[in-house]
Amino acid sequence: MTEMSVWPYQEITFDADGDVDLRQRDLLADMDVTDLVMFSHGWNTSRSGAARLYSRFFQPFPALLAHAPGVRVGYAGIVWPSMRFTDEPIPDFEPHAAAAAPTAPGLDPATRAALTEVFPGRDGTVARLAVLLDERPASKEAFDTFGELVRTLVAVPSDAPTVRYAADLGADGEPGEPWFLRGETIAVCRQFSEALIETGAKTAAPAGEGAPLLGGLKLDGLWDGAKELLRQATYYAMKRRAGTVGRLGLGPVIGHLAHTSPATRVHLVGHSFGARLVAFALRGLPGGVGTVKSVTLLQGAFSHYAFAPRLPHAPSTGGALRDLQHRVDGPLVACYSRHDTALSVLYPLASKLADDPQGAVHFDKKWWAVGHDGIQAVAGTPDLTLADALRDGFPSSGCVNVDAAAVVRRGGPPSGAHSDICHEELARVVLSAGRIGR
Repeated sequence: MTEMSVWPYQEITFDADGDVDLRQRDLLADMDVTDLVMFSHGWNTSRSGAARLYSRFFQPFPALLAHAPGVRVGYAGIVWPSMRFTDEPIPDFEPHAAAAAPTAPGLDPATRAALTEVFPGRDGTVARLAVLLDERPASKEAFDTFGELVRTLVAVPSDAPTVRYAADLGADGEPGEPWFLRGETIAVCRQFSEALIETGAKTAAPAGEGAPLLGGLKLDGLWDGAKELLRQATYYAMKRRAGTVGRLGLGPVIGHLAHTSPATRVHLVGHSFGARLVAFALRGLPGGVGTVKSVTLLQGAFSHYAFAPRLPHAPSTGGALRDLQHRVDGPLVACYSRHDTALSVLYPLASKLADDPQGAVHFDKKWWAVGHDGIQAVAGTPDLTLADALRDGFPSSGCVNVDAAAVVRRGGPPSGAHSDICHEELARVVLSAGRIGR
């Protein structure tokens, strides 16, 4: 069991459908605090990994609040069933270890175990995927089989609640499977292979004499892209799940806390898909609840247009979270970094391939993420440097962007600095946004 760096602390556990551990929920009311900081992890698959992240991120808080008389801060760590490939860096690593080793060609035992845990009852599917990634057969038929297995792994019933919370743009739900799951698998793998080369996770190997080629890449080399397809399909499933847990789970929990402890000021923090989770919790708040005093999104892995009342490329449509920043009685802060290659390369490609396979990616802002350039298409959203935000503070309400690249900058390919979030400066952002101790 991880020793937590702060106290009082309460873990809050949700299942994949957003159902909460009721005993844990009710313990929140017994904390006797003025302010409650609730943090949601992103791509961690274990309770212990999430706990290590929370302990490291919260560690600076007591010292920063040492001269804040009358302020009693409590902490809650949100645990939800997510998925991480073990060749990715995670936020609880020490900074010097943040750069991951080059991506391994197959599925290591820990990743296989995580897949079977997050997708129960599909052990055989995971085993067949692992065999193909190990053997890397140079045939189109093998790639077709791989694509079908990936679809089987992440499929959910059309009436499942997760389907309704997959979209960041437009109306609820998605128009069926994303394109990268229903398109020609070998073509998708080629695009993901090229993206891995761009991030530095892979180098383009020259083809040997007689080696099968596709788009200038060795056919057997496209299995790197196949592994990335599996990774992105898993993330797509976690994206749906994060929205579900936020809307059906966390939102109602905050509403319950507002009823039992109406004076408790709530501050939401989320990393990666955890940022999506806490943002979708605003959709689940019962009417009249005004206890959420701040929201801080750290390298958010969802569309930068999610809060827009009108989409630049579709003015008759708004984002899935349009205007929900007004449910916050304080600022909604989005921290972003140009050093996050998970969100600058792989996320936009996967988002684009969810819709169609054609056209450019990097220069089409439709596919960019909150953690790449902040919240967009919301009028009056200031864009601050981290130094300015910490010196001058935040507006009393509305969306605010903070360029955190000064500290969110370490990490190796393919994710870059996506998980480099445990910094005192970002702890100070949370305190300042929530006016905790002022």
